[in-house]
Amino acid sequence: MKRKLLSVLLATAMTTVILAGCGSDTQEASTSTTTTTESDATADAPADGGSDASGEMGTIYLVSKGFQHQFWQAVLQGANEAAAEYGVTVDFQGPDTESDIAQQVNMLNNAINNAPPAIGLAALDTEACLEAISAAQAAGIPIIGFDSGVPGAPEGAILATVASDNYAAGELAATETYALIKDTIASATAPVRIGVLNQDATSASITNRGSGFIDKMKSLVEADGKTVSIEGHDFWLNEVDGADVVIDVAVPAQVTAEASSIDAQNILNKSDTICIFGSNQHSGQGILNGDANLGRVGADVVGVAFDSGTQINDAVRSGKLAGAVTQDPVQIGYYTVELCVKAANGEAVSDMGTGCQWFTADNMENPEIAPCLYEG
Repeated sequence: MKRKLLSVLLATAMTTVILAGCGSDTQEASTSTTTTTESDATADAPADGGSDASGEMGTIYLVSKGFQHQFWQAVLQGANEAAAEYGVTVDFQGPDTESDIAQQVNMLNNAINNAPPAIGLAALDTEACLEAISAAQAAGIPIIGFDSGVPGAPEGAILATVASDNYAAGELAATETYALIKDTIASATAPVRIGVLNQDATSASITNRGSGFIDKMKSLVEADGKTVSIEGHDFWLNEVDGADVVIDVAVPAQVTAEASSIDAQNILNKSDTICIFGSNQHSGQGILNGDANLGRVGADVVGVAFDSGTQINDAVRSGKLAGAVTQDPVQIGYYTVELCVKAANGEAVSDMGTGCQWFTADNMENPEIAPCLYEG
């Protein structure tokens, strides 16, 4: 049940979380943000993370896949809005990069050790989190999945998930992209290449997004009488000799724009490339950075991205990128906190979808799209 907000939201406080690497003495620093209401700030939280003598709810922990990435800052914004509305304290944490699986597991364990009323989790690797998830389940701590959620978690451990339908989002990107390259494919007298920069091959949100794009693109191309070969990465591999269209999938060694830019450059250096798609903000930025000295994107190569951020937004606005698919990260954060509060109060919760939209230079200022286009 919603509780009345007693006063204005205090400024968020930045704290440093010291994490030890698995099997190593090396420590890494990561950042978390705690949001409280004024009433929360005037009383110490109970040691067990539950309700104190006055009935106040303890701290809700949100363990995300990252922190500095602007997508996660937008999720944090939504979480803060819900924290203010429901009058609760939220501690939002994330590892230094989306490759730091052990660091995220340490954060999850720390959250569980504080016995919170609920936890929100966007797992980088479900298998790595299984022991911690089982511990939370045994302790009766409800977990709400968000973004990619926690696929493969023990039955009953994840009460609900707040996320985009990433497979459908990938299909949307493919449908809009195919409309832009259909004539080029139809008139080609030699094989052509579609590059796909997929952020990783482990996180469900990204693999589903890539799979949605690849599967839909393959079906659209084949429906027009052309053959397709999927190459580049074992997760999606389906090679066909002499195919009319090659879908060339690259996954960077690390989840950074810099690593993605190298993969983008490799694909753009292939003369038969007619299109390139990036499955998240890092990948979209990687396309733009990789093309900096080539100048093919927006000229003879159609570029398409996912998510937003200043660089992607500007590229769409200028026409360098033909378009992009945006999620609604603010709503993801908001509804994750809302479901955590409901679960902590013993209310029934269920999965919530936040949707995606295709945006171009022509519609990105529309009122239903503009709020989803974060900057940074």
